[in-house]
Amino acid sequence: MNMLPLFEERPPGGFDREGLAAKLAELAAENILIGTSSWKYEGWLGQIYSESRYVVRGKFSKKRFEQTALAEYAETFPIVCGDFAFYQFPAPEFWNTLFATAPPSFKFAFKVPEEITCKTFPTHPRYGPRAGERNDTFLHAALFEEAFLAPLEPYRERIPLLIFEFGAFSRRGYAEPAQFFEDLDAFLSALPTTWHYAVEIRNEDYLRHGYFEALRRNSVAHVFNAWARMPPIHRQVEIAEAFTADFTVVRGLLRVGRAYEKAVEQFAPYDRIQDPNPPFRETVKGIINHAKKRKQAAYLFINNRLEGNAPVTIQSIVSLTSMTRDHVCDREVDEKTAPAKCDYAGDTYYFHSEECKKRFESDPEAFVSRAETSQT
Repeated sequence: MNMLPLFEERPPGGFDREGLAAKLAELAAENILIGTSSWKYEGWLGQIYSESRYVVRGKFSKKRFEQTALAEYAETFPIVCGDFAFYQFPAPEFWNTLFATAPPSFKFAFKVPEEITCKTFPTHPRYGPRAGERNDTFLHAALFEEAFLAPLEPYRERIPLLIFEFGAFSRRGYAEPAQFFEDLDAFLSALPTTWHYAVEIRNEDYLRHGYFEALRRNSVAHVFNAWARMPPIHRQVEIAEAFTADFTVVRGLLRVGRAYEKAVEQFAPYDRIQDPNPPFRETVKGIINHAKKRKQAAYLFINNRLEGNAPVTIQSIVSLTSMTRDHVCDREVDEKTAPAKCDYAGDTYYFHSEECKKRFESDPEAFVSRAETSQT
């Protein structure tokens, strides 16, 4: 008698976990690492996670899931962003356990604790008596190095990125943006250069020369962030100065205009896409291709609260990366299945037909110039 499986491994319609893992591995081989913001989401059961791996005494064990799910996550994704580090300086014992949970090849990015990036503590109950008070350890380089970098030093080769996330500053925090740029520059210049850093800001009016110059001077990346009160990332990418380092960082967090709390209410338990964002996906595709063309690293992290389900958002973005445009007939073509291609000036061009290829080869510079003109 054939026994039915205790749990369905895939949701209706299926999720090609193996296919996604293969595509992400291909990109990782080119130093394009794509992952999610955190990983402990039961809504991903049947997609990234196999429910049967977390059964204890015939029932799903939330405890086992939260303690061990990272190992299965690593079977699909090459990297994860640990947002949890924002809320405290984890103890060495915590780091030991975390890094032992995933295979040695798996990478981590971490948000730096808010003890370093918060100038004034928000008026929120979790801050207790410190709510509304000034933070004396804001941009404290020595504390950052001692309390955060030192415990992570044994795992440095597995940590390609550390992110400084700054919440929106009020005029009370900084009367003028230039004051923050100066403080940021002084802080970054005091940090060890053996780590890669990125900065994420939440003030749209800070996206100006002084900010980008402070990052560039210290080889620190600007985080292209999709956030409620920031311009969409396609507008950030249009700022020529925004590429401040020899690597690129993207965090897809929220749709413009949607509050975090509203996204949680609308999208939990994050088991499906509920609000697709095609412009974001297309922009990220362009960022990936930009990095590949320049042979530079890129780190991209997608949050459930952007569209409703980070794995499917990533799957959709990855499926776009093999698509390019035929410079002759101006139609999209899949690089992997294109009927014709040719190399010109160090780049490979793909075509819908041999006829398109022949026309291109007759005057390649004209077709390339026409395409560049149409993009500006």
